[in-house]
Amino acid sequence: MTAKTVNKLAVPGATLHYEITGSGPVLLLIPGGGTDAGIFDGIVGQLAADYTVVAYDPRGNSRSPYDGEPTDERVDQSAEDALALITEVGRGEPAYVFGSSSGAITGLELITRWPDRVRMLVAHEPPAVEVLPDAEDARAFFEDVYDTYHRDGLDAADLLFGVGTGMDQDELPPPEDLLPEFLELFRRIRANAGIFYEHKLLPYTRYEPDLAALEAVADRIVPAAGLVSAEYLPGRPIQVIADHLGWPVVTFPGGHVGYSSHPVPFATLLARVLEAEL
Repeated sequence: MTAKTVNKLAVPGATLHYEITGSGPVLLLIPGGGTDAGIFDGIVGQLAADYTVVAYDPRGNSRSPYDGEPTDERVDQSAEDALALITEVGRGEPAYVFGSSSGAITGLELITRWPDRVRMLVAHEPPAVEVLPDAEDARAFFEDVYDTYHRDGLDAADLLFGVGTGMDQDELPPPEDLLPEFLELFRRIRANAGIFYEHKLLPYTRYEPDLAALEAVADRIVPAAGLVSAEYLPGRPIQVIADHLGWPVVTFPGGHVGYSSHPVPFATLLARVLEAEL
């Protein structure tokens, strides 16, 4: 099994926890929401046969603490964090990037601002709902989740969020069947939920991608969505973005977190997509 090294990187306002596995070109994995590097553990080993896989905890999540009090997320700052990791690990070379959910939004901002630093971006279900024709309804849904968290608490917000985004359809095993390391991952994710609802949910879902800038680098962006989740709210924006790019959406196994529920076929397809660099 390929060894993993654990590292820290100081960035303005936070210290990022990141993990490196394998060797070869850099592949940066950007997790979404309240998750962290551990959400990709099921696919890292397979990808590390050909890539230097870098997975990290976004600022404010798990082992990447803020320097001070939590503040509302800035997508440009999140992209700067991703760039800092590419610079730290990449030895000046552009990196392959896989981002999922809000991690895909970070990836879109990254390639918009620093296109020369991204070799290929696989953007998996970015919830950039402002591009949708019914953006007003989608915006209202996420505001309702935010208000529900404040009014009724975490469990009520989780229920509304899961049903409204289709994440309740993800085929994850029951807790009693999870290995200890995955139980610990879900404990960390649960502990991050307050930060996510309070400081990350609305800034990410209100993000408006620069479609003209993305069209200019369309040959390096792969739009992606889950087989189960493509028609749910987080999966729909990438279809609109794909139309602007002139590319079809690549369908990955599973739902919004298919890399956790179907890791082997997910990693296999991701490797094939990366190998088919345009």
